This record gives sequence, structure tokens and C-alpha cells, in this order.
Amino acid sequence: MTKLIALIDGSSYTQSVCDHTAWVAERTKASVDILHVLGRRNVSSMPADFSGNLNIEARDTLLAELAGLDEQQAKLAQKRGRMILEEAKARLLQAGITEVTTKLRNGDLLETVQEFEPQADLILIGKRGEAADFATLHLGSNLERVVRSSHKPVLVASRAFKPVKKYLIAYDGGPSTQKAVAHIAKGALFTGLECLLLMVGQPTEDAKAKLAQAEAQLREAGHAVTARIEPGQPDSVIASTVAAENIDLLVMGAYGHSRIRTLIIGSTTAEMVRSCLVPVMMFR
Repeated sequence: MTKLIALIDGSSYTQSVCDHTAWVAERTKASVDILHVLGRRNVSSMPADFSGNLNIEARDTLLAELAGLDEQQAKLAQKRGRMILEEAKARLLQAGITEVTTKLRNGDLLETVQEFEPQADLILIGKRGEAADFATLHLGSNLERVVRSSHKPVLVASRAFKPVKKYLIAYDGGPSTQKAVAHIAKGALFTGLECLLLMVGQPTEDAKAKLAQAEAQLREAGHAVTARIEPGQPDSVIASTVAAENIDLLVMGAYGHSRIRTLIIGSTTAEMVRSCLVPVMMFR
């Protein structure tokens, strides 16, 4: 792993994203790009026309005032964005991560991620952003957009970071979880950590064979692995196992490529991110 992208927005998750980023960077010796994106609506230079039926002089005065206010708001957003980035960089430097760059962008978040993603190995983002509703446990809209569009693994930071000692791979034998196993086997991030490889469903011969293959791949790479199959519904079994086994990080496949497919297989992903109190690393 050579580079990480840490997406921050000034929400309560920003510090946690920085702490998770520092943990990954320290273990993988990666450099970090911290990105903060100002949405177009926050930096627009075109004021809305509220002039109605005012006469020409009054309308021109009003539009000039609106333009001035809009310009002032854009400058404040830029200033706030730079402060958020500098505070995040300072937190990473304090954690011992020296290769850190900050980038402030105007525009669409996905376009910015797509610009920097090809050079990165992992994207980190908070579970919720500034506009998320904590009372109803809504996930941040940007989180879903990033996970759906990214071709790189995405690590979703929990509310607060704690050292990772044991992680769970929610394995279903599909391409995304096979990709996760291969990534873990060849990378440095999970070296020395305890792994629980869990498959939820009936213990058919096919399921056993797929699980054994994944277990062997991890063991050959030097990982300590416990593998098992548990009956039941994936979301409830995974959530209860995370709590009962003191899991510090969950690894699983992400959303499908289409909205229809997501209704079938994506609901487990969303529920795990929403309900589990640990960070979730997702692969597509």
C-alpha cells in the first residue's frame, strides 16, 4: 500500500477518520492525501434572483447585495475548509505520520475522488457527515455515493478509534469477498492480527470448500485464522458475532452495481455499517 485518501468534512467523524488513517498509514507505511470538498452549492458565485417585481434600481441594488453576500459566504467556506484540513494534518503529524498532503477542492465529491483514486490504495470516510441524522441512524449520503462508485477498498470509520486486534471477514464466497481475502493476504495492514473468517448459511459441501480455500489462502500468508459457518440471517449473525467475539473491525463485500441488485444483497452491507459500532472495510 502506497497512498491513502482520507475524506473529511468537519463533522464529528473527522477526528476518527484521521485516527483510523494514522493507524493504517503506520502499519502500511503509506502516504496520505487529506481531501475536503466544498460542494458547488456552498461556493456558487451566481446569486438566486429574489427580485420579483422590484423596479430596476431596487433590483440592481438587491442583486448586488446578494452577490456580495454570496462572495463572502464562499470566502468563509474556503477559510473554514483550510482550517479543517490543517487541523487534520496536525493530528496525523502528531500521530507520527509524516507524508501528509492536504487538498481543498470545489465541486462534486465523486469527481474529486475519481481524480485521486487511481493513485490510491484505500479510501477512508466517516460513517456520517455533517448533514446526517443521528437520531434516525441515517448513513451519510456521501458514504453511499463513494462506496458505490469507488473501485478501491473503502474503510468506514466508526465514531471513535480503538486499536484493532481482532477482525472479522464476513465471507460469502463471492467475488467481492474473494477480493477482500486476496487483499488481506498480500498486504501488510492485517499482519499479526487475529482473524475470524465467518460464513453465514447452511454448511453445504460447496460452502465448506469455499471457506477452506479462503482459510488456506490466509494461512499461507501467515495470518492466524479461525474459520466457521453459522446458520441464520447474515445481518443478525454478523452483528451478534461482532459483539460477542469482541471484533474490532469488520471486512465485507459492498453494494451491488445496480439499484435492483442492491435491494437483494446490499441491505446487509448497509445494515452492518449502520448498526455495528466498529469500523467496516468494504470491497466491491
